[in-house]
Amino acid sequence: MKIIVTDMDGKSHELPAEEDWSVMEIIRDHGIPILAQCGGSCACATCHVYVDAAWQDKLPEANEEEIGMLDGAFDVQKNSRLACQIVFNSSLDGLTLTLAPGSV
Repeated sequence: MKIIVTDMDGKSHELPAEEDWSVMEIIRDHGIPILAQCGGSCACATCHVYVDAAWQDKLPEANEEEIGMLDGAFDVQKNSRLACQIVFNSSLDGLTLTLAPGSV
């Protein structure tokens, strides 16, 4: 299983993904620069990502806490999510996303 992440330089990375890990953990643990200052506790927005349009409807909706954190993020778009709040499972195999400004 894998996720595909585009970094701030526009380079695409195919990363092996573990079930039940957050997308933020997968990105961080494979050496892609991502701030994730709160370590995944949804207390900042420094793991802000843009989810590819093909995947938006396949993710669970953001909860109020995540929406509140995104309110303070830079360059929020319709497809913005916090990577720490997306828990990877087999239905997300191939998930494609881009790091947002402020996440690095």
